[in-house]
Amino acid sequence: MDLGIAGRRAAVAAASKGLGYAVAAALVAEGVRVAVCGRHADTIEKAAATLGGETVPIVADLSSVDGATTFIKDARDALGGVDILVPNAGGPPPGNFSSVTVDQYLEAFELNCRSTIAMCYEAVPAMREQRWGRVVAITSIAVRQPIPTLILSNTARAGVTGFLKTLAREIAADGVTVNSLLPGLHATERVAQLHSGGGDPAAGIPAGVIGDPADFGQFAAFLCSEQARYVTGTATTVDGGAYAALL
Repeated sequence: MDLGIAGRRAAVAAASKGLGYAVAAALVAEGVRVAVCGRHADTIEKAAATLGGETVPIVADLSSVDGATTFIKDARDALGGVDILVPNAGGPPPGNFSSVTVDQYLEAFELNCRSTIAMCYEAVPAMREQRWGRVVAITSIAVRQPIPTLILSNTARAGVTGFLKTLAREIAADGVTVNSLLPGLHATERVAQLHSGGGDPAAGIPAGVIGDPADFGQFAAFLCSEQARYVTGTATTVDGGAYAALL
């Protein structure tokens, strides 16, 4: 299916690997011009070269508002504008109530909440002016079903989900959609690190396997499409059926 987004311009955050890279790859395959960012020049330049197309590598640290804002400014300068925004960032360290400090919550909010908010503030006004835009944020299944060992991520990502839902309703009439994807376990380095202690990470997943990042990227690309113009304000699990609640 032609998604109708060839020639559009996308900024995909934290895309040197993992799910961010997979989303960038899916958009490049649709003819989208993509700017990707990572903290290290060598890894993000390698990723951009592998992605091909007109992919632009940008070095940015998303752990601060300045870093997140600068990424969007640099992407806009490189591409001539940003029609599609994919906010994303690596997760904070694991821990529970007993092991993490109060100060660590602030760090988690900077990385997994304020960075997304900052990117939206920088990118969305121009989308509204042109009356077309897509925001597809990558958060976590922890928004719906908190993970006991990831209290920092659970808290910060729940906060940004509230922001995204509110923003979606405010700008829907301007032709700009805002959605978030809540990935469960996928074959990424972070999942491998979190499950390095042994055991089958696919245990308890009805689909019987952990997710393929490429499939996740294709679903994200669909939310950026013309066909998905009426889909906004959603927070959709992509988890092989692991989320057990009715709503």
